[in-house]
Amino acid sequence: MRTMAALLEVRDLKKHFPLRKGFFGEASQVRAVDGISFAINEGETLGLVGESGCGKSTTGRLILRLLEPTGGEIYFEGRSVFQASREEMRLLRRRMQIIFQDPYSSLNPRMTVGDIVGEGMVIHKLYQGRERQDRIADLLRKVGLSPEHMSRYPHEFSGGQRQRIGIARALAVSPKLIVADEPISALDVSIQAQVINLLQDLQEDLGLTYLFIAHDLRVVEHVSDGVAVMYLGKIVELADSLELYAHPLHPYTEALLSAIPIPDPTSRPQRIILEGDIPSPITPPPGCRFHTRCPKRIAPCDQEEPSLKDLGGGHYVACFLY
Repeated sequence: MRTMAALLEVRDLKKHFPLRKGFFGEASQVRAVDGISFAINEGETLGLVGESGCGKSTTGRLILRLLEPTGGEIYFEGRSVFQASREEMRLLRRRMQIIFQDPYSSLNPRMTVGDIVGEGMVIHKLYQGRERQDRIADLLRKVGLSPEHMSRYPHEFSGGQRQRIGIARALAVSPKLIVADEPISALDVSIQAQVINLLQDLQEDLGLTYLFIAHDLRVVEHVSDGVAVMYLGKIVELADSLELYAHPLHPYTEALLSAIPIPDPTSRPQRIILEGDIPSPITPPPGCRFHTRCPKRIAPCDQEEPSLKDLGGGHYVACFLY
């Protein structure tokens, strides 16, 4: 998954949120993202999966520099995102956009659909007058809405339609990379497939590259070229999608995949039940962060932290079993 031709490359990315606790106000920090690396080639989709609180959404916001990092580097089209000046970042943001998880809270209720979709064009001074209106109408058609919806407000639409408005807004400035932050988790199941198919069609038509953040592994298998599995701020496994689903190596990945329902009443796959809760990102356990819940832990797991190693064919895993 890491190549010289990558559109996006993340190197040892960290984000620690400082906080204070205790009677004497001793300092501590939440290690939301704690040294992760991956790359996405142009036109591909990388699925980023893991339980809630593992750092997936924080990673997406760091890539767009909506959050400032504690450490590490991100390169987009060979240029450093974190070292970019204010003007350079303005240009970079035309190339990188985000689709938010909740279509209810991510749209301004005081703005019409036309103003929401066209806001990015105004900020970046793209198109003028009638040309801008035609562009907005064309974007609405692309996402399955009507140009007549331009004068309406977000509260007049269903959840699936609002997410389509959010997608149109992301496309308005002609980006190359889109961070899709759990774009279907807030939608009805009947609508999810429609939005996924729309995203795939847009990727094919416009040559888009996606970082697809999700917790539904069935969806990730369907849309992703590669998959990165996160646990407590770390990537524990990274591989091509077909390889990872066929041959999961990390015990955490095995447990996640065992929870996927199989639409076959005669099949009874063995479910791997993880014991205990996810440790606190404020005080992560020593050694491998998964060892407190791992059914296959061995001697070094509680003392040393495993590094992410390539076992061949671009299949990376951080586990002492290999």
